Amino acid sequence: MSDDLLLFEKHGHVAKVTINRPDKRNPLGLAGDGDQFHAMAKRVNDDFDIRCVIMTGAGSAFSAGGDLKAMRDRTGEFGVDNLRLRDHYRSGIHGIIKAMWSIEVPIVGAINGPAIGLGGDVASLCDIRLSAASAKFGATFLKIGLLPGDGGAWLLPRIVGWSRAAQLYFTGDVVDAETARSWGLVSEVYPDDQLMTEAERLAAKIIQQPPQALRMTKRLMRDGVSASFDAIMEMSAAMQVLVQRTDDHMEAVNAFFEKRTPVFTGK
Repeated sequence: MSDDLLLFEKHGHVAKVTINRPDKRNPLGLAGDGDQFHAMAKRVNDDFDIRCVIMTGAGSAFSAGGDLKAMRDRTGEFGVDNLRLRDHYRSGIHGIIKAMWSIEVPIVGAINGPAIGLGGDVASLCDIRLSAASAKFGATFLKIGLLPGDGGAWLLPRIVGWSRAAQLYFTGDVVDAETARSWGLVSEVYPDDQLMTEAERLAAKIIQQPPQALRMTKRLMRDGVSASFDAIMEMSAAMQVLVQRTDDHMEAVNAFFEKRTPVFTGK
């Protein structure tokens, strides 16, 4: 098995990224993890042939979160002084989150098993989350004497609302896939053996869209989380002009009138 944290496969216009520490339920936040996520994000963003990413976990978990054994034993980055540990959070753990946020194409999360703590926040950064029936979700930081130091306190309330996020944080409860779906944390729940098939089916629909407009739409949605209404309106006008001058726009319009499926080239 590869020693890489992230396995990367490209199939046509779809990249599949697999968190690859299955023997420990895919822990995240070790030294170098931020760099690997940044490299993956750059690889995706620089390849304009990629129109969608599917992210999943190897083995039985998506990611069970941080490495508790390293925290307990104060080994690796958890054994350094406070200032260096702060830098590890900034560059390593925050590096994972910022890299996920920076990915320009849609990310379909195939949440194949537990997504806990940091693992849950990485899952939350997928644009569309599909869950296996056996998956579980939790923001259990307080249970281990920590707080959501990876930016989850900003992210989770924007997905499930303040009350649900507070319930998850303040109780440390772990919820099942159907509860996660009813709360809006995932879109759909599938039998475990059908999850990847459904993720691939969804990705196949996404990649049919014009790639420049697809990337710009995601950018508008990302910026819309924190930008003002007026700023988004200005960005929308500017980006609309750009895509309206593309060959793909004319191909889409012509295909509409000719009653055929458009073929997009990214130009």
